[in-house]
Formats: sequence, C-alpha cells, structure tokens
Amino acid sequence: MFGLAIADILVLGLYFLGMAAIGVWSARKIKKSADFFMPRRFGKAMMVMFGFGAGTHSDQAVGVASKSFSSGLSGIWYQWLWLPCTPFYWLIAPVMRRFRAITTGDVFEARYNRSVAVLYAVIGMLNLSVNIGLMLRGSSEVISASTQGLLSANAAIAVMTIVFVAYGVAGGLAAAIITDFIQGILTIIFSFMLLPLIMNAVGGMAGIREAISDPHTLSLAPPTGITPFYVAVLSLNALVGIVTQPHTMSNCAAGKTEMEGRFGWMFGNIIKRICTIPWCLTGLAAIVYFAGKGIEVEPDKVFGAVAGDFLPKILPGILGIFLAALLASVMSSCDAFMIASSGLFTENIYRPLVRDRSQQHYVTVGRIASVVVVGGGVAFAYGLRGVVEGLEIFWMISAMMGLAFWLGLFWRRMTVAGAWATTLIGFFVMLFTSEIAFAKHVFWDFNRHFAAHLPGFMLLEAELSLPWQMILYLGAGLISGIVVSLFTRPVSQEKLENFYALTRTPITPGEQVDQPCTLPEGAVVPQRRNVFPNTSLEIAVPSRTSVIGFFIGWGFVAAIVYVVYAIARG
Repeated sequence: MFGLAIADILVLGLYFLGMAAIGVWSARKIKKSADFFMPRRFGKAMMVMFGFGAGTHSDQAVGVASKSFSSGLSGIWYQWLWLPCTPFYWLIAPVMRRFRAITTGDVFEARYNRSVAVLYAVIGMLNLSVNIGLMLRGSSEVISASTQGLLSANAAIAVMTIVFVAYGVAGGLAAAIITDFIQGILTIIFSFMLLPLIMNAVGGMAGIREAISDPHTLSLAPPTGITPFYVAVLSLNALVGIVTQPHTMSNCAAGKTEMEGRFGWMFGNIIKRICTIPWCLTGLAAIVYFAGKGIEVEPDKVFGAVAGDFLPKILPGILGIFLAALLASVMSSCDAFMIASSGLFTENIYRPLVRDRSQQHYVTVGRIASVVVVGGGVAFAYGLRGVVEGLEIFWMISAMMGLAFWLGLFWRRMTVAGAWATTLIGFFVMLFTSEIAFAKHVFWDFNRHFAAHLPGFMLLEAELSLPWQMILYLGAGLISGIVVSLFTRPVSQEKLENFYALTRTPITPGEQVDQPCTLPEGAVVPQRRNVFPNTSLEIAVPSRTSVIGFFIGWGFVAAIVYVVYAIARG
C-alpha cells in the first residue's frame, strides 16, 4: 500500500496511536491557560530533548542534503549558520527565563507597550506559519520520494497535520515536551540511519574523493557560493532573529529554573549540530551514488530517494521506522510552534480585548488559534516552490523584530516609535529586495528591475546575494530605529526600571507570579552591575557561570567543525 509493506504500516499506526494517547493524557492536567502555554516544571533531560526536538525537523535534513547535493560540503552551512550562535544560547536562556513571561509578546509589552506586543504577535504568528509550512513541505518531499511517488506529497502533508494538531491541541506545551523526548530519540536514529548504507555503496569518503574532481565540492569554505562572508552574515542574521522566534521562550522558560533552560537549549542544539553532519554527508555521497546509476534526482528529493532505494531491501518495517522517525522530527517542532503561536494570539491579542473570562475559555481560544495558524502553514506548504527557498524566507522573517528586542534590551533610549520603525522599515527593505511569488505567480521581482545596476560584489549569479540582502534590511532597520528613538519620547522611567529589574533578578525554585513580567512578592533586586556604568547602555557584567558555559559552548563548536574538516580531508 503506497509503496509500503504491512510491517511499515503497522509501525506507523502504532506511532500515531502513541502520540495521540500522550496528548489525551496531558490534557487531563490542564487547569489554566499557563498550564497549556507555559508549564514550568521540566528538568534538564526533558529540556535537552525539547530543545533538540523543537529545533530539529526533517525539512532541515532535506535542505542540507539538497544543498550538499547541489553545492558540495559547504551545503552544511544551511543549518550550521546557527552554529556560531549556539554558545550565545547559554547567555540568552537565563534572561528569557527571568522575564517570567508566557510569550515573547509579554516581553515587548513590558519593555515598550501593548502596540509593540501586538505587532510582534502578528509577525510571530506569520513566522511560525511559514516555518510549519516549510517543515510540512520538506518532510512530504522525503515521504513522496521514499515511496517512489506512490504516496503523494500533498497526502503526506494532510496526514502529518492531523496527527500533530490532535495531540498538540489536546495537551498543549506539556504534550509537546513529552512527545519531543520520544521523538528526539527517533530523530537521532533517523539522522544516522541512511549514512552507513550509502557510504558503503560509494566506497566511503575515499570513494567520494576519487569520484569528485572539483576540490571546491569538498570544501567547507569555497571561493564562491557559501563563502566565509556568506556564513558570517547569515550567522549574524540568525543571532538577531533567534530571540524573537516565538518558540524560543518555551525552550528557555519551561524548565524549573534558569539552569534547566540554559542546559536544555544549548546542549539540545549541540546535538542538532552533530546530526547535521550525516545529513550533509548523505547528500554528498548521493552525488556519486546517483551519478553512478545514471539517475537524475531533484535536490529536494535526494534524502527520500536514498531512503527508498536502501531501506526496503534490508528488512520489512525498516522503512516504517524511518518514516516514523521522520514524522517525529517534523511533528516535534510543529507542535511546539503551534502552541507558541496560539499563546501569542491568546495572551497578547485576545485576552487584553476580552477580559475576565474563565481560564478554560482562554484555553479553548488558544486551541482554535492553533488550528488557524496551522492552516496558514499548510497553505504556505502547498504554495512553496522549494525547501531551500522556504528556508531563506524563514531566516529573513525571523529577524524582523530581533533588532527591536536587542536594542530594547541593551539601550534604555530605545522608544516605542523606534521599535515600530526598525521593524516596518526592515520588513519593507526585505520585501523590496526579494522576489514575491506564490507557486507560479510572481508579483514582484527586485532582480529583474535593479540587479543590473548593483556593483558586482553584491551579486551572485546576476542576482542580489542573500548576505547583501540581509545587510541591507538589517542596516536599514538598525539605523531607522536609532534615529527615530533619538527624536521621539522615551519610555517611562518606571517601566524601564521594572523591565531591567526582571533581567537582574534570578529565578528562585518554586517561585510564583500572578502576572507575566512581574517579580514575585518579596523578591530582592540585585544592584545594577554594568560594563558601561553611568550610561544608557544596559550590558551586564557576566557571571562566572555565564563565562564558563559560554566558552564550553565554543569548545563544542570548534570540535564539531574540526570533525567535519577531518572527515573531508581524510
């Protein structure tokens, strides 16, 4: 059936039933909206797998394998662009936890006002819809290719959507975190399952080096395409945007204390960076494997084509395990994104307008909002022309409110008008310098009108390169935010003092707060210790724990890069 053996279908059926059961079980513990959107009760192990599962999904494997198949080893940077950001997660996580917020929208309201929180909620829901659509599209390409097209990509999207919506809507973030623990283990299996099979078929790295004559194909930093400049700019854009990806708040703040968030977010993502290696090597080996068989494969279908070619020959049911792991990787992220987006709508748009309703009423609204956001993601999935294109759209949208967050965190003079200016002008420049299309319909194409008038260093294959597009919208947003803030009314001193008091006051075990972004009763606020005292800059002197963890993170980054370099060089 659909290119699957009976054993494969049984494995998938058991997996679907298990995930649904977890959702129903978790739903029994939901008594108030905070239980649905932000239960703060998980330890390090659960937070590591949540950080890994929420940030790891099959479209990334598809994207890395696709880019490695078309560009060589440097295609790994399509996920490794986050690699230089990873040590910063150790520093960011405790600050996000100290906000004592349910959503990142609460943080924008605490720093600016409700209008900026609503702006963030709208952009955040758009961001998550795009990401959900991207994940569904990427995983559907694998499923379609691994079943030789007998199960269509559109049908695969529908099945995956029904399952993760069912358990996510029922059990909220708790269900997402519990299922992510299981699905994270499956994702690790899925990441490494194909590599030894295809490597054996092509004679390992020695066979790849012998078959590929272009040395740039085996370079992490080729002279064109994904160059060090390309990686540096994309990594900066990633760091700007990571704090305002709506699910980041739950990655940092669903643990019992600050350390759970720190440990879970950084080390969960380090596991992800390791899993990126077999995705890349699979795409690299596929260059040799399919060339040897004289088969042309679309880059987005490479990962699924390798699975469909090797796994059914091993043992009945193996392809089912692979597809269950694949579904785990996408659904473990989609569920977290769905809950984060419903929290944004409910807590930052709906609740301020419709006050004094029961907790169950807000939970119901959150569940309805979840389905609406997923619907937008499904529409994006059907209209997306390719997984790599979708990744680039997601990267750009993620950064749109990042500048407002960072400027508001580090500069007291940043104003409400400045936050609006930096976001809207950055958005305008991003859209203006893009190609705006849906499926086959192109509504605007910057390169057709302006690329010929740009200097050569800004172009790649006669089009504005992605790094320069990012420099343009980040630069325009940064300058406009600073200039507008200098000429508009500052945020009140009382509001600023409350905001920065939150960032300085550590979490105590078991503390309770009645409202988001407020300190618990009796909390003692530490004195201000700034790197630049007596200025409007708010850059705190880091603690010993922060410094040690930060450098440990960089040690892991260096080790991971060296391993891939050593593998490529032999």
